[in-house]
Formats: sequence, structure tokens, C-alpha cells
Amino acid sequence: MRIAILGCGNMGLAFAKAFLQYNLIRREDLLLIGKDDGQCERLRLAQADVPVGQLTAETGTYDIVLVAVKPQDFSKTAGSLRAVLRPEQAVLSIMGGIPIARLQRELNHRQVLRAMPNTPVLLGMGITGFTAAPEVERTLMHRIENLLNATGRSIFLEDESMLDAVTAVSGSGPAYFYYIVQAMMRAGQELGFSESVAGLLVKQTMIGAFHLLNNSDQSLDQLIANVASKGGTTEAALREFRAGSLQETLISGIKAAQQRATELASE
Repeated sequence: MRIAILGCGNMGLAFAKAFLQYNLIRREDLLLIGKDDGQCERLRLAQADVPVGQLTAETGTYDIVLVAVKPQDFSKTAGSLRAVLRPEQAVLSIMGGIPIARLQRELNHRQVLRAMPNTPVLLGMGITGFTAAPEVERTLMHRIENLLNATGRSIFLEDESMLDAVTAVSGSGPAYFYYIVQAMMRAGQELGFSESVAGLLVKQTMIGAFHLLNNSDQSLDQLIANVASKGGTTEAALREFRAGSLQETLISGIKAAQQRATELASE
């Protein structure tokens, strides 16, 4: 299997590194496509022994073309990519907001898949939702799934519209956690801790809570109850959260993100 990556920013390179790390592809079978001579030179310096080049007819010799350019730059790139694609190649897009129908139309290509990763793929701990055009065979979908799993975990969705929900829940999700961590750190500072001590307390608490959640067969309600003894400190905090409708506000925000993802796809 040979893979060309068009758009070698942080996300594109994260996928390249994961493919190599798990020996899913040989270095000589990977092509990093730079947008100009300057980027190609930077890629050569950063990724030793990996072929680097610009978008040329050679791209048409690869089995999969992973498109990771910025969504706003896609239309400028589509014509050049369309000119070199072969019908049997697969195009895997990780661009947000560009639906399969538009990809097929602008690329004049049928074998198209679309994926929505989140930023923890940079550490191999991401979650990626993906879907495929009806023309894509199941064997190819399994190959793509194997590639995506190199950056964490993946989930296949029959209904492409559900990728907007993936965007809202997991694509944007890291920012929600950072926002909560930020609020907890601010609270710690207001209670008298320095920024560094508040950061240590909150970050380690989040790491520990995640591992308890991930390794427990108890429900979330039970895990909360394990900490919130009746009449205690945790219960006082939870009472304040409920009074401020914190949970409902978070749900409302995630739904707003889903709506915006749908709007972007139709623009």
C-alpha cells in the first residue's frame, strides 16, 4: 500500500508518523506533498528518509491520497489534484465541513471517504469518526479503518450527516475539557494557590479521574456518588452547578457546535 499526504500541517504529519510508527507503511511508500519548494525543504529536514514532493502526476501512482489541507484552501487545490487522480485511487479527506458530494464533484472522483479526527491524534490518543461514499468497497473501508486506528480509535458511521455530531462531541470536545480545566484552575488560584500548584492539582485530578472512569464498570452516577457524600463538600459544589444549569449549558453548547458544523457543510 502506498499513501500520499496532501497538506502536511500538524494533522497530516500526525497521520504520517502514526502510519510509520505502527509499520502500516514503508517509508519509501509514503509521499509528503508540499505546497511549494520552501515547505518541501522543511519537510525533508523534519522527516528524514520519507519522499517529499509537490503535487504532480506521480501522486496518481499512490493507492490512497489523504487530503489534509485547510478547508478554505481546498478549492484552490482541487483542480490540480483532479488532474492527476486515477479512478481506482481512494481519496481520504480529514478536512472539516466539506461533504462527500462536494469532494466528488470538485475532484470528479467517486472513491471518496471522509473522516473527522480530533487533536489528540497528535499523541496517538485520538478518536476519529469516518464515513464513505456508496462506491467505496468494504475491503477498502477496513483498510482505512486500520490506518485511522493508528492514531487512536475510530468509528464508522453509515450516515454522513452524523459527522457533524462527531465534530461537535469529539472534534471540538478537547476544547470543552480545556475550558473546564481553566475554570477549575482559576478557582484554585482564587482560593489561594499559585498558578503552577493549581495547575498540578487540576491536571492530575483530571488524569486520575479519567483512568478511574476508563477502568470502572460503575455508572457515571455511581462514580459521582462515590465522591459526593451526603451533606459534604462535593455535594455543595454539585448543588451550585445544578443551580447554574451547568450540564444543560454544556449540552446546549455542543448542540450549537453541531448546528454550526451543518451550516459550514452547506456553505
